[in-house]
Amino acid sequence: MRLLTSLAAGALATALLSTAAFAVQLTGAGGTAIFPVLQIWAQKYKDKGGDEVNYQAIGSGGGIKQIEAKTVDFANSDKPLGHDEIVKNGLVQFPQVVISIVPIVNLPGIKAGDLVLNGDVLSKIFLGEITKWNDPALVKLNPKAKLPATAILTVHRSDGSGTTFNFTNYLGKVSPEWQSKVGADTAVEWPSGIGGKGNAGVAASVQQTPGSIGYVEYAYAKQSGLTWTDLVNADGKRVKPTLENFQAAAANADFSKAQDFYLILTNQPGAKSWPITAATYMLLRADYEPAKNKAILKFLDFALKDGAADATGLDYVPLPPKVVKQIEVSWPQTLKVTP
Repeated sequence: MRLLTSLAAGALATALLSTAAFAVQLTGAGGTAIFPVLQIWAQKYKDKGGDEVNYQAIGSGGGIKQIEAKTVDFANSDKPLGHDEIVKNGLVQFPQVVISIVPIVNLPGIKAGDLVLNGDVLSKIFLGEITKWNDPALVKLNPKAKLPATAILTVHRSDGSGTTFNFTNYLGKVSPEWQSKVGADTAVEWPSGIGGKGNAGVAASVQQTPGSIGYVEYAYAKQSGLTWTDLVNADGKRVKPTLENFQAAAANADFSKAQDFYLILTNQPGAKSWPITAATYMLLRADYEPAKNKAILKFLDFALKDGAADATGLDYVPLPPKVVKQIEVSWPQTLKVTP
């Protein structure tokens, strides 16, 4: 049976790599965290003669709603769906790449990496309990920094967001108070602050507002030259948002026994692990016509393999070959696909 499954997966992978006779337009929607690399994948795929991919970066919550309503061909979510929701809506999910989320600040005289935050202080800032940048807790963590008496303005996502899910999931793991008062989801009741739409909206709000702090996927911080902070990880080590540290956290991911590939990767152990790391997922329709599913998978397979270097270039973590193989094996088992 395992041999037959492997043969079916191999045949499917070969078919996906063949050139389609007629190009079609693929529509997708969802998370903004993946958008910087997804737009590169889409352009390169089109340049190589592949289908045109039209993706709307509207947030994970919006993507989930659209795929459940069957108005798009595929969706992306930084929050994995539970098995019951997948079955209820006739969906299939698998990871596409690993993303990382960073706090960003706007403080005159403070450069990227000058400050360090730990989970307790970060949660108290977003709870509205630490309200000034020269609060003793911040000064203790950053004794050499010139922290002003400026009021802190928190900036969060205003839309349904997988980035928010993973950020709040992390805060809940490091702060029982956060878990009891706010919890984790794609949208929560924020105790304070203002909202921005998408990673781009949060980034723009922080850039424009001195004294502010927000959270974005690292590619947005890197591309926009934002001021990110270091974090103290689960092992008590100060770490910077680097590809090496993202990879260290991602190395703990074992999808082989995870139903529907469901894994949460926040607050992973390890001296180098970046604390707010997450797999971002693609959602497809199990009842979709086989020819269309084949076209979608051909693009996503291209992104998993040929797009790995582009992902690394933006400090995303590509999935290792063994996980890509697990994903490919799952396709003929869970989706209707023409040979």
